[in-house]
Amino acid sequence: MREKTRSMWLIITLVMNVSVKAMSQEQLRTLVLSGHAGSVPVTQMNGKNYVEVETLAQVANGTLSFNGNQITLTLSTASGNATAASPGPNKGFSKEFLRAGIEAMSTLREWHSVLASAIENQYPFTLDGLASYQGPAMKTLRLAQVAATTEADQNAAQLIASAYQKMKQLSDKYIAQRAEATSIPPDALKDDSLDQTLIACGKSLGAMAAGGQFVDDGTCN
Repeated sequence: MREKTRSMWLIITLVMNVSVKAMSQEQLRTLVLSGHAGSVPVTQMNGKNYVEVETLAQVANGTLSFNGNQITLTLSTASGNATAASPGPNKGFSKEFLRAGIEAMSTLREWHSVLASAIENQYPFTLDGLASYQGPAMKTLRLAQVAATTEADQNAAQLIASAYQKMKQLSDKYIAQRAEATSIPPDALKDDSLDQTLIACGKSLGAMAAGGQFVDDGTCN
């Protein structure tokens, strides 16, 4: 009985010594996630760092899912601190879009110039005649829309599309009048509000292209 008791105490002593030795190899540290409140306790043992995935998910505003032996940590794309620290949207144009956008506006100006010249000089014009200018304008608009990759590109592409629609409305308006044999005064565009809006929109887009930045002044809307 005495030998049995002695053996039991030897085992307990051995276990305690091993536990103390293991604890002496551990160092408690803290993991801080940038942009997130709170911290995650880190245990360092034998030169390696360990964290509890549940705590990590909680601090990172993430969720855990389990599939067999696999654990998936899904992090949230938005958090209060991260949103506050994130930079504002880039308002600059990409080189590809700037080039395509300038080309699109050039074809619109050419279309408008031909129509304005025909009206001012009382030249005959028809739908088929102006179609050779409307077609390229539509094509370059599509190319500009395809080239739009940044937020600024996409916003400007919408304004170019709006300018195209205004030009088409202006062209259709006077083509219809010409088809009805309605007299069109040489200075008809001077008092045409649609034409004045189109010209102002073109100037606004030209200023954006020169500055390389998207600035919506409401002119093209």
